[in-house]
Amino acid sequence: MITTRNRAEALERTCEIIAALNPAPDEVLITADGCADDTMHAVRRHLPYATVITNKNARGSVACRDVMMRQARADLVFALDDDSYPEQMDCIALVGRFFEEEPKLAVLHFPQRSDEYPETISQTEFGAEHLTRSFANSGAVLRRSTYLQLPGFEPRFFHMYEEPDYALQCVAGGYDVLFSPVITIRHHYSRKALSEMRNHHRHARNELWSTLLRCPLPFAIGIVIWRVSSQLRYACKRGWSWVIREPLWWWQALAGVPYCLRNRRPVSWANYKRWLRLA
Repeated sequence: MITTRNRAEALERTCEIIAALNPAPDEVLITADGCADDTMHAVRRHLPYATVITNKNARGSVACRDVMMRQARADLVFALDDDSYPEQMDCIALVGRFFEEEPKLAVLHFPQRSDEYPETISQTEFGAEHLTRSFANSGAVLRRSTYLQLPGFEPRFFHMYEEPDYALQCVAGGYDVLFSPVITIRHHYSRKALSEMRNHHRHARNELWSTLLRCPLPFAIGIVIWRVSSQLRYACKRGWSWVIREPLWWWQALAGVPYCLRNRRPVSWANYKRWLRLA
């Protein structure tokens, strides 16, 4: 599954790789989220059999992925960004055995060679397999049957932080989120339409909302204070232009507090701590 918005050039490269996978995927789901470019042509040129969901107005990557997870027919769903793809053409066969051998495996994710971190492009060692408290939807396989048992990705997030929030749900439900170097992901990390500060604000806001949704009382109060302080410290490291704009996400977060309180599904404190201690 892929969600995309006005990045046809990057998407076309990814579609070309997907079309060459052997074995091929059972289906390909792509959401064009408020696209006004040549996205449809890029898809049809390489993946004419793909199912394309078209949103006239952007709903955000998180909501798009939630819809595709629920619409998918297969139990294993390979999540990619429009600018990321697996480097091994037999990746589907390689990852399938993990889920056959591990019934409690909910998410399997992989190292990424990303332009955001140039040193990873030539990296050959990515460490051993280990359990984690998050993953990246730019290169991960999710078990759909597990997803449907849990709240899943929170559509209100719009973009960012759905992965650690879902990983918390998995850990609390007794499922595993596993990092494995069995394959690698090439992530070109397109910076088109990206804003570091806006992403920071979204990440911080959604992190706070996740705390309100999942963390039990009275511990949630302390965790919220810790989250806000941590994000402010990060803004201070980036400079005064970031610090003076930090209250922008505070007001955005406050607007969503009533929604979070109405939809709270807190996990136990023991499970929340267990999740925090993971890598």
